[in-house]
Amino acid sequence: MVRSALAAALLGVVAAALPAPGLYAAIGLGIGAVGLGWLTLRKRELSGAARLGGAAAMTLGGAVMALGAARVAIVLVALAHVERLAG
Repeated sequence: MVRSALAAALLGVVAAALPAPGLYAAIGLGIGAVGLGWLTLRKRELSGAARLGGAAAMTLGGAVMALGAARVAIVLVALAHVERLAG
């Protein structure tokens, strides 16, 4: 589960750098990374390194969600500006 959480977080970082559909994928992968990281962190029977990996996935997933949300906000502001110019 730790590898899945970290993979989702790292794929989210890559998706945040991609053009148009990447921002939505980044938000989704960020949500997945936070969820998987939380599940990993909550398991007491895992080793400390595994739980630390879950915490890292949660942190990176949160950052990826913020990057994706910022890109969505930029797109919405740009669309509002174009609409104001056109109308």
